[in-house]
Amino acid sequence: MTTVYLLGAMLVVGIVLIVYAVWPAKGEESDTVKRRMSGGRAQNNLSELRKQAKESVAKRVIDSVAPIAIRSATREDAAQMSKLRMKLSNAGFRDDSAVTTFLASKSITAVVAAIGAVGYVWAKGMPIHNAIGVVMIGAGLGFLAPELWLSSARKKRADSIRRGLPDTLDMLVISVESGLGLDAAFQRVADEMGQVHPIICEELQIVTIEGQMGVPRSEALTNFATRSGLDEARSLVAIVNQAERFGTSIARALRNQSDALRIKRRQAAEETAQKTTVKLMAPLILFIFPAILVVLAGPAALKMIEALSNTPGLL
Repeated sequence: MTTVYLLGAMLVVGIVLIVYAVWPAKGEESDTVKRRMSGGRAQNNLSELRKQAKESVAKRVIDSVAPIAIRSATREDAAQMSKLRMKLSNAGFRDDSAVTTFLASKSITAVVAAIGAVGYVWAKGMPIHNAIGVVMIGAGLGFLAPELWLSSARKKRADSIRRGLPDTLDMLVISVESGLGLDAAFQRVADEMGQVHPIICEELQIVTIEGQMGVPRSEALTNFATRSGLDEARSLVAIVNQAERFGTSIARALRNQSDALRIKRRQAAEETAQKTTVKLMAPLILFIFPAILVVLAGPAALKMIEALSNTPGLL
């Protein structure tokens, strides 16, 4: 009975915390509206106000859970925190608060999943020993959900960069052969291909900005390879640095790298196509073959059953 009261108290406390976190800040919203109205553009900025309200709600949620995330982060090893920061950078999240936000999201999803599990066991009327296990499993799954999402986001971003590298290298070759310097070629490619490959163009813009800030080109390219997390990007950076160091043609090196990436991409597509036959076996055996068997052998089986039922002494 004590455990039931404890689960109920956890449910009530979790609901109260979430409601308090997402409760709209009426004072801040009213001040924002007054400022907009004083400028005479309140009606033209309704969408901006709604966006600010949503961001305020999200910020309140993060700020309410941030102390827990910070305390849990201080217990982590510095290498683990650096690894997490690198994962977030590979997924495209490079803000200073990305680590804290991610850790806070893990805490939030764990609490929400635990509350859902408590509601489920309450509705089902499970025994105490089973209810505790279900709640713990739900909280664990909620705690791991952001990790799965981060892994998916990293893979999606890496695939986007990998698909855009050959086209980007072709544009770089054209720009360099037309007389542009490598830094100007990066900027030109980032401007021209922003609609086709926005992620890799954003990375090239970062490389250009770092070069304008005085960062050496080799270091800026190395940072790009680190942010992307791709072996293809590291190979590209090594080839460009080697071409600059030994004074060879950068355009020829970029062209060779582009051809190699296209061959690798074609081989990956052929490998995926070869795997299709094996992956189709499971749906064929489970879904298609039984339907075909019913269509082909069903009438014959019905006639056999009817003939055997009309024959005396057999059925």
